[in-house]
Amino acid sequence: MTDLYDRINVAAAAVRQHTDLKPDVALILGSGLGALADDIAAAATVAYADIPHFPRSTVEGHRGELVIGNLSGCNVAVMRGRFHYYEGYELDQTTFPVRVLRELGAHTLIVTNAAGGLRADWQVGDLMRIADHINFPGMTGQHPLRGPNDPRLGLRFPALTDAYDAGLGRLLHSLATAEGITLHDGVYAMLTGPSFETPAELRLLQLLGIDAVGMSTVPEVIVARHGGMRVLGISMISNIATPDAPPANHEEVLAAGEAVKPKFTALLKRLLAELC
Repeated sequence: MTDLYDRINVAAAAVRQHTDLKPDVALILGSGLGALADDIAAAATVAYADIPHFPRSTVEGHRGELVIGNLSGCNVAVMRGRFHYYEGYELDQTTFPVRVLRELGAHTLIVTNAAGGLRADWQVGDLMRIADHINFPGMTGQHPLRGPNDPRLGLRFPALTDAYDAGLGRLLHSLATAEGITLHDGVYAMLTGPSFETPAELRLLQLLGIDAVGMSTVPEVIVARHGGMRVLGISMISNIATPDAPPANHEEVLAAGEAVKPKFTALLKRLLAELC
């Protein structure tokens, strides 16, 4: 197998055969949140199956295509669907698209997800800016940067004290206020899934001061920062995941994404207009 750097360039070259537009901002849209890509102008759509070395998305609510074009005056590359460790992929595979987006020219990554809210005073459909994260898989050795480091892609030991860009966070809050949108700040924790958490696990997460929990995002953020990208993370609270709450299910996640679509879309469009 060719090395990672070569695979990134092969994949990027395949995407460039469909468009010569250079994206400034990359977006990863999580479960139920992919409709934003419908509004992209002059869009080129590339199925993941047509991009060498890309995995295949297997989760309902993830379309499995890359859309490149212009949105709110900003050149963007939007992933409609992501890849997860629980699908059977290794973390270097789930994060490979982030490397390709960086090679295509994107300097900023906006990553979104659907997450369980651990705060009883929050509501389904609320948005949370990810201020920090806890990488539970990484603590057990399942880390996207494990293995040899290629200095062409980033530092061997990247610092993550500033994983989520504070300036982008302030901008998002000001725009949310102008739109009348509830936006929390919080800590996101990644577990591998695919099962939802037990009540005991939820109590543990609450004791640790975690505000939302999901099965994605953290590896993508780490790899984006490894590549020098600015990162903004947003969780859509798809269910209230307190220990005494009703059991979660994926259909609920998709329904919450549909309900939040208008305000989520409006906020991201205003954000993109400010960024570009």
